[in-house]
Amino acid sequence: MKKKIIAVALTAVVALGSLVGCGSASNSSSGSTGETLVVGTNAAFPPFEYVGDDGKPDGFDVALIKAIGEKAGFEVQIQDMEFDSLVSSIGNKIDVAIAGMTVTEERKKTVDFSDSYYEAVQDVIVAKGSNIATADDLKGLKIGVQLGTTGEFIADEIEGAEVAAYNKAVDAVNDLNNGRVDCVIVDKNPAEVFGAQFPDQVDVLPGTNFDFEPENYAIALPKGNTELAEKINAALKALKEDGTYDSLVKKYIEE
Repeated sequence: MKKKIIAVALTAVVALGSLVGCGSASNSSSGSTGETLVVGTNAAFPPFEYVGDDGKPDGFDVALIKAIGEKAGFEVQIQDMEFDSLVSSIGNKIDVAIAGMTVTEERKKTVDFSDSYYEAVQDVIVAKGSNIATADDLKGLKIGVQLGTTGEFIADEIEGAEVAAYNKAVDAVNDLNNGRVDCVIVDKNPAEVFGAQFPDQVDVLPGTNFDFEPENYAIALPKGNTELAEKINAALKALKEDGTYDSLVKKYIEE
């Protein structure tokens, strides 16, 4: 009986060890094929991320991180969540985040970032026929933004502005169309998508008209995990060199 109990205990220990060995990438150092990388995104930011016809997250960022995973030997698992909760979820619910996320000093206090994979700028969406044209025209307006994005950070600094933050950028655009906000500040590529969706209702004005600075998108990583950062950066570099990156840009952004 004693031998049987010991054998059962050993079996349990082996089983537990097997479960621990199947942890996420941030908890493992092997980087071998089959290792899971849990990736957070916000599938409401086309063309970088959106819900595809199959009901699953798709877009440039999703395709890019899957290609990075293939290069680095990770099995990528995508989790769609609110943009504003991505950074706080890294190292907890998810391993990394890719969601058209701009590198900022504030975010760098909490997470590290990969090498930049895209340069972007904010645009301003206005109602058709609006007289908004310059930075001074934004003062005192009610401005729609997506919660936790660069658009919100910019709007917060505009003199006298009332900021209306939404979980999805399209909700801000819908409120613009319904007269509930005066304009929407959002990244250029999503702005162009919304402009194409509502051609008779809105105009998209370039951020250069408002002195907006260019910004860099990168993958948000756990603080201090240099090994994971090196794997992701190496894979990203390889994708740029072998033409995969350019093909994804053409497919999702320039199509």
